[in-house]
Amino acid sequence: MNSAGKTPPPPYFNIDPKAAADKLSEPITTARFAKAAAFANKGSTDLAKRGYMPDGKKRLRRFSTWEVCRYLIPVAPAHFRRVLKSHPDLPQGTGESGSKWFSLEDVLKLRDHFASEGVSTREYRPYRPEGAAAKTVAVANFKGGVGKTSTCAHLAMSAALDGYKVLVIDLDSQGSMTSIMGGTVTDEWQTAFPLLAKHFATHMLAENKVREAAGQAPLPFDETLTEALNFDAKQVIQSTHWPNIDLIGAQLNLYWAEFQVPVWRMQSGSWPLWDALNGFLESEGLLDEYDLIFLDTPPALGYLTINALSAADILLVPLGASFLEFDSTGRFFDMLYSTFASIEDGENAMRRREGLEEVRFEWDAVRALITRFDAAQQTDLANVIQAYFGDFMTTYRQDFTAMVGQAGEQVSGIYEADYREFNRDTYVRGREAFDRTWAEVKELILGAWWRDVNMPDDAQREE
Repeated sequence: MNSAGKTPPPPYFNIDPKAAADKLSEPITTARFAKAAAFANKGSTDLAKRGYMPDGKKRLRRFSTWEVCRYLIPVAPAHFRRVLKSHPDLPQGTGESGSKWFSLEDVLKLRDHFASEGVSTREYRPYRPEGAAAKTVAVANFKGGVGKTSTCAHLAMSAALDGYKVLVIDLDSQGSMTSIMGGTVTDEWQTAFPLLAKHFATHMLAENKVREAAGQAPLPFDETLTEALNFDAKQVIQSTHWPNIDLIGAQLNLYWAEFQVPVWRMQSGSWPLWDALNGFLESEGLLDEYDLIFLDTPPALGYLTINALSAADILLVPLGASFLEFDSTGRFFDMLYSTFASIEDGENAMRRREGLEEVRFEWDAVRALITRFDAAQQTDLANVIQAYFGDFMTTYRQDFTAMVGQAGEQVSGIYEADYREFNRDTYVRGREAFDRTWAEVKELILGAWWRDVNMPDDAQREE
């Protein structure tokens, strides 16, 4: 009769120190970090280009008649085909017989046709009030790994598929959003940095006029500020492989702004450092040129994030359904309160002395959003989070699906994936994770626009 074998000890028992020492390399110097960075840069470039064309560029795939009629234009496939047949001047798509494929440029043209010729009660073009400024949506949380960038990217793509003209601004020096959008950024002068610098330089010009009138010496302009004055947004805005998404990208040197912004503030204490991003969105006419602006922020509450939050009309805070992410997000809200209340108190004390209008930060809406949700394991904790955050939470919890995971591996969005690579039901479930998120966010955007037009500020305050 065989006796049962002994259970082996845990792997952290009986480690031989000499054998462990023999496995060690020579002590690591700083030069080794440079080597690791070079290898990682080459590897990430190779991985990012898996979904690129042979010429090294990203291109957006085409959309089938089934997708166009189900997701993009509210029209029955049979009627869609009849319209194309009777209007040969419209984009006809590529492919044989009934299996036609359309570029997004084609879809946008077809939207225009149906908007002018179709049923008046259907939404062929998305709502935006005439003359209303673009809505700015910031996606932020100072905990990394919560799905912040993927949520921001998919919302931008959802909006573009819906027919909106979108600007994405990557404020994270890691540049993940820039990679997803196929952007190329060589230095900080191709990021938002020169536009932040331009905002400060413009403020300095105005302050020097005041100083000159008072007989005081002007504040000095360095080379950075002098160069920034001649910049405009078109120099940093890139087209992407999406015809209606533009990008202001990011790269590692953008992090320099976190050190430079407080230096500028020390040079001129009256410069509203939190308003630099919103200032150039307004002064460069971007709030008129685009319908929606999405801001992807660093996983920290630094000066770039503060600028993004100040510029935002709507704030989205992604988090996973775990205790640590719930706890961290609560601290994030606490820090938001401390930061913006402190700015209000400090600025308004000065403004009251000078008889100026006081500063008050307001957002149209704030929502926390549960991402990477596993209903089988996380429902109870998600319910607890929902109970504590209340109306700060979105109703829908963003499921993590195999399709979402695969999109992340390929540095692309689920909307960029060809549904023929999946079972059709798998594709439908996969894109629903972001379709439903977009539906809730779009409802916030449309409600805010409607309120802007129909309920002026005075009426809102009286209510």
